[in-house]
Order: sequence, then C-alpha cells, then structure tokens
Amino acid sequence: MSKETFTMIGMCVAAGALAVTMALADRATWLEAVSFVTGAICVWLTVKESVWNFPIGLLNVATFSVVFFQSRLFADAGLQVVYFVLGVIGWRLWLYGGKDRTTLQISRCSSVELGLVAVFIVGATFGLWGLLRHAGGSASFWDALTTSLSLAAQWLLNRKRLESWAVWILVDAIYVPLYLFKDLYLTAILYALFLAMAAIGWRAWQRALRESTAQAEFGPLVGVGLP
Repeated sequence: MSKETFTMIGMCVAAGALAVTMALADRATWLEAVSFVTGAICVWLTVKESVWNFPIGLLNVATFSVVFFQSRLFADAGLQVVYFVLGVIGWRLWLYGGKDRTTLQISRCSSVELGLVAVFIVGATFGLWGLLRHAGGSASFWDALTTSLSLAAQWLLNRKRLESWAVWILVDAIYVPLYLFKDLYLTAILYALFLAMAAIGWRAWQRALRESTAQAEFGPLVGVGLP
C-alpha cells in the first residue's frame, strides 16, 4: 500500500469516526454525518480514478441537498440536484468517453476550454447572485460564487481534466469559512478534509498523466531491438 493510499484511507476512517461522534453529541444531524462520510469516500475514489465515485457521489448529493436547504443555502441545495444529473453524465463519460468508447483517460484543458470555463464562472456567479438576493438566501454572493465554481469543477471532472482539482481546491478554501459562518461545523470540517484530499488528487493525477504520456511516447519502443 502506497503512502498516499494509506493517508487517504486514514482520512476516511477519521471522517467516519468524527461524524459519528458529533452526531451522538448532537453537534450535527445524522443526515449531515452520512453526507460527511459519503463525501470523503467519494473524493478518495475520485483520486484513485475509480468509477465507483459516481454512485457514492449520487448518494452524497442527495443527502447534502436536504442539509443545505434546511440551512437556507438555496444555491447549494439546488446545486446538489444539478450535481446528481452531472454525476450520471460523468459516470457514463468515465466508462465510455474515451477513444472508440473506451474508458476516459486523464487529460489537460485547452486554453479555449479554460477561457470558456472562466466566462461561465463569472456569468453564472453574477446571475445567481441577483437571484439569491431576491430569494433571501444567506451569504448570497459567496453562495453564488461557490455554486458556479463547483459546477465548473464537476464538468471538468466529468471530462477527467487535471485542472478540475485546481478548481476544487479554490472551492473548498471558500466553503470552509462559509460553513463555519452557517454553524455547519461538521460540514466545514468535511470541506477542510476535501481541501487536503484535493491537493493529494492534484498530485496523483499529475503523476498518472506524466506516466501515461511517457508510455504513449516511448511505449512502442519497448522491446524493439537494434538493427
């Protein structure tokens, strides 16, 4: 077992123990505890490039949608519904989105794709901000920003783009203080854990991409004798 895998498993076990402890102490609801544990497992499976992250992720977003709605974070609650749809799409893409309907491989974004993602984030943030202010949402700007960033990150993840981890890191860094402000302490801890996992995921996918690129470039030469 690699050090990276050991670390990720340790984080998931710690997340489970913390979730149960806080639920028993009435510092979090059991629904939030379930969201906590499934979220940690989902990120670990994503780092490992396991397609099983998607069914676990669907359960995670279903529970989180209720948690966020009860806290009047309406954009985050609605975001879980969109996540559910994107999760189904991503599940299929990871299985059949590669060349000749093979499994999808890690790749990098083109400059055009990054530009389109940036335009989407800006436009969606200001559009949602206006809607949330009228709806009486709490922390409406930050709610809109994290919603837009999260949608962009999930789409990039569905395409297995390396840059998805950079966006997740930014999202998680904003979410932690936001959830502390809303007294969602367990969820804030979860997103701090997500932040650490995203950093690990960034490094793991970078390494996997380098290895696959090297294999594609030099693999055909392996075993070829000199004349």
